[in-house]
Amino acid sequence: MSSLSERILGARAGEYIDRKVDRAYVHDGTGVLTLEAWKGMGSRGLFDPSRISVIFDHIVPANNSTTATLQHELREFAKGSFLHFSDIGGGICHQCMSEGVVLPGEVVVGADSHSCTLGAFGAFATGVGATDMAAIWLTGETWFKVPHSIGIRLQGAITGAAEAKDVALAYVGQLGMDGGSYKALEFIGDGTGSLCMDDRLLLCNLAAETGAKTGMFYADDITVDYLARYGQSAGEQEKEPCDYVQELEINLADVEPLIAVPPRVDTVRAVRDLAGLPVDQVFVGTCTNGRYSDLARFACMVRGNKVAVRTIVVPASREVMKEAIRTGVLTDIVEAGCSIGTPGCGPCLGAHMGVIGEGEVCLSTANRNFRNRMGIGGEIYLASVATAAATALEGEITEPGVP
Repeated sequence: MSSLSERILGARAGEYIDRKVDRAYVHDGTGVLTLEAWKGMGSRGLFDPSRISVIFDHIVPANNSTTATLQHELREFAKGSFLHFSDIGGGICHQCMSEGVVLPGEVVVGADSHSCTLGAFGAFATGVGATDMAAIWLTGETWFKVPHSIGIRLQGAITGAAEAKDVALAYVGQLGMDGGSYKALEFIGDGTGSLCMDDRLLLCNLAAETGAKTGMFYADDITVDYLARYGQSAGEQEKEPCDYVQELEINLADVEPLIAVPPRVDTVRAVRDLAGLPVDQVFVGTCTNGRYSDLARFACMVRGNKVAVRTIVVPASREVMKEAIRTGVLTDIVEAGCSIGTPGCGPCLGAHMGVIGEGEVCLSTANRNFRNRMGIGGEIYLASVATAAATALEGEITEPGVP
């Protein structure tokens, strides 16, 4: 009997294997480096352009002429190579790949550390460096050391003011920032059935913050129904008995609103313990919390009110933005005094569109709060969309009420 990682990769944990890659993708940052490495390998063509994606998301629109020049070269290459290309405003690479592209059982490799997000579909999804990606462009294969697995057993359902982000912070806080190093996190237990795909994508996303190779859910009826909305046919994956190197148990009903205190994602406290701390900015978005359900939840909380602090909301993709426009969600957010950014990563990586200054404090729905991540000398507190909305309305860290 095998873990999901072992089944997909076709080998036992600890073994080294060469494996065909089903999907490979880069963004505008790592894509520039991958293209350079690929040229250094002789530019001998692409193994299968239909399985390769270049997705501009990190610094679009370009923040200066140097960035624009580098992007121009990658853009021209992508357009002439018959691969999948998403330009400015298309959205965050992980979100774009989640919109009917990745399927259960696939091996998915992205040149970004949060590529583990896509394990939510029952795929083995992980990040690699630019040189490894260049080799994948050439050969369609790469090597893996099959990871051992940690089981995160979820029971019950989320209640009260808590959200999936709080569950993610809870497990990161328990495992620590290196507690999952080169492991696969398997989310199991009856509680998984209470989580929608957006919740699962979020939980897998933060696997990277424990050092894990990937985070994974077994594909079930929720997965199948989600993919069917994109015209994709998929089957469910039955869990087999397997040995985990560690197991965590989380009763979802016991989770409360949490916040990660800078400069570590695993320094987790209850939101109520920091209530009243003034903030200079609230940021809602990223590959963690920029999906339509996130924007709709935020809009519901701020509708008819005005935010008390500058608040930036960035949809995770063009499809998310279109739905938010169609339903009036975006109108509610704008009328509350928020600014809307171009679909993409926004200020998450500290390049543009909302960086913070020396001594400023940002409450963010992103996944990282390291020193200088979003601006030199600023501090980032990580929390849920509900906590972000409550904080934006008050101008200080505020525990959300029960919806």
